[in-house]
Amino acid sequence: MAQSPRYQQIKTYLLERIHARQWPPGHKIPTEMALSEQFSVSRMTANKAITELVKEGFLERTPRLGTFVCNKKAESPLMEIRNIADEVKNRGHRYSSDVISQSTIHATEDIALRLGVRQGTEVYFTQIVHFENSLPIQLEERWVNPEHAPAYIKQDFSTQTPNEYLVKACPLSDIEHVVEALLPPQRIAELLNVSQYSPCLLLNRRTWSNKNLISTALLYHPGNKYKLSSRAQVGAVESS
Repeated sequence: MAQSPRYQQIKTYLLERIHARQWPPGHKIPTEMALSEQFSVSRMTANKAITELVKEGFLERTPRLGTFVCNKKAESPLMEIRNIADEVKNRGHRYSSDVISQSTIHATEDIALRLGVRQGTEVYFTQIVHFENSLPIQLEERWVNPEHAPAYIKQDFSTQTPNEYLVKACPLSDIEHVVEALLPPQRIAELLNVSQYSPCLLLNRRTWSNKNLISTALLYHPGNKYKLSSRAQVGAVESS
């Protein structure tokens, strides 16, 4: 740390406290003057560190009140599939998971329709909570067709995510996403450690490999901690 630029030392100091939750969202950080005195640097150097963290979404300035820790939301792209473990690590945070259920079940009418199988067919089911810095950010409930991914149920999902395994075993050719906002049922709220009156985002996902419907999943996210984004390139319209 001593060899890094002075403003970077201040950034590291601030980020360490944010990531460790010593400074939770809404916490007021020390002033530029206090930081410049603490690190024996100019206010301009302290300002540069804070400005970069504001641009990166970790801090927000409130005129006449000070600078505060943001309630920074995790973000996933809506038009593609990424491994949630990689997303968390790429943000410089700590990823972990808790496998709640991993079993073979008989498809209900709803799951049979979603997965394209007959009602009562044996399918694989996993329920996993994904964490970022020990905070739950996604509850994944997934049903997989054993015909196309027979080894799915034998995997150790404490060391890899279902997405990571399926992308390798059944390369994706098509995806379907439907997003809705809802108040979570009690069982979902408890697993995500949120109130039943706290809105959640639900991503309904289905994935195909070579025209075979591989899996269907329900991905629940706390609405105050997560957002989904999309970006599409619109071609120019030619006039005749």
